[in-house]
Amino acid sequence: MYGHAATLAEEIKRGAASVAGVEVKLWQVVLHNQHMYIYTYSDEVLEKMSAPPKRDDVPVITPADLPEADGFLFGFASRFGMMPAQFKEFMDGTGGLWCEQKLAGKPAGFFCSTGCQGCVQETTALTGVTQLVHHGMIFVPRGYTFGAGMFEMDELKGGSPYGAGTYAGEGARVPSALELQQAFHQGKSFAEIAKKLKGSSA
Repeated sequence: MYGHAATLAEEIKRGAASVAGVEVKLWQVVLHNQHMYIYTYSDEVLEKMSAPPKRDDVPVITPADLPEADGFLFGFASRFGMMPAQFKEFMDGTGGLWCEQKLAGKPAGFFCSTGCQGCVQETTALTGVTQLVHHGMIFVPRGYTFGAGMFEMDELKGGSPYGAGTYAGEGARVPSALELQQAFHQGKSFAEIAKKLKGSSA
């Protein structure tokens, strides 16, 4: 709603694009079922909530677009410690790809935004892992590869071994420099792994 996951996505894109030979595309998922009410607010309501306008500079992805990519980093805001309805609905639309195992063997990971501190960033990523498993995809966690930044205790920071993260609060807080650095690192390290996997299957 407030663009926190999108901000991380831009930094992840920069990190992935820093790897030679890697092409990175940014996509967004939209809600198709207009009867769903979670986050499906009118422009008037969004304005009252001080939410920025919806982005129109990022193309919308459909399940049919997925097989073209060699790997994915999925980002979204958490909803009660789980992926939001929009992303679940998107994944529900990949049944045809699942039948033919079109995504099997492709690496994927997650990053997220949550309203407050706690383990919900980890549980949110875990709810995404089930989607990958059914498709035979390879979950690529960030682990503790970011080093000392993972153990920083003097400032508030999102993220976990599962992936980059940020805290939105009530929308006013923006991703910190450290959170952006973690996002860049995840993008770069994921791209390196995806490139290796692509090379080994060529």
